[in-house]
Amino acid sequence: MAPDAGPVPLLVLPDAAFARTYVAAMAEFVAEGRGGEETRVGQDRAEWGSSWHTAAGFGAFAAAVRAEADPATPRPPGRVPESTLWWVETGPEAPEPTYLGGIRIRHHLTDYLREVGGHIGYDVRPSRRREGHATRMLRAALPHAYALGITPALITCDTDNVASRRVIEANGGVLEDQRGEKLRFWVPTGPVA
Repeated sequence: MAPDAGPVPLLVLPDAAFARTYVAAMAEFVAEGRGGEETRVGQDRAEWGSSWHTAAGFGAFAAAVRAEADPATPRPPGRVPESTLWWVETGPEAPEPTYLGGIRIRHHLTDYLREVGGHIGYDVRPSRRREGHATRMLRAALPHAYALGITPALITCDTDNVASRRVIEANGGVLEDQRGEKLRFWVPTGPVA
C-alpha cells in the first residue's frame, strides 16, 4: 500500500464551508501588500470583509462570487462575466475544509484584458506556495475554460514573475509577446481527458 499522501486538492465553486481559511488567506495576501483598492483582494475586503465573520455574511459573499459567472449579473464597467473556482482541500483526509487558492476564468476579452489580464488569473495563498498548487490548479481549470468556448486561453504574467511563467509553460503555454511589463501566453484548453 502507498503511504497516505494527505488530502488531494480540487476545484470547487465558492462555498461558506471554506470561510475561516479563506479569510485567513486574504489576511496573508494583505500582509504581502496585495490588499490595495486596485486589487481584487482589496475590493472584496472593502465590499464584503465586514460580513465575512458571520455564516450568513460569508454565504452571501460566496453566492455573489458564483453569480459573477452569469452574464445577467450587474457588474462594474469594464468587468466581464467570470467563473471563479477555489482550489481547496476537503474530505475525510483534510483536518478542515481548507482554501488554498483561487482561479478566475473571464468569459471573453476586453481590450484591457487582451493587453494585461487575459482570460485566466490565479492566486495561491502565500503559506501554501511552492507546493505545486498553481500548476495543478491551472491544469484542472483549463477544461472549464474550454467548456466556456475559450480555446486557446490567453494568460499573462509580469515579466519578472518567473514562478508564474513556469506554471503557464508547464500547462503548454506558448509565449506570443511582451507588452509593457506583461508576458502574453496562449495556453491550449480541451475537454477533461
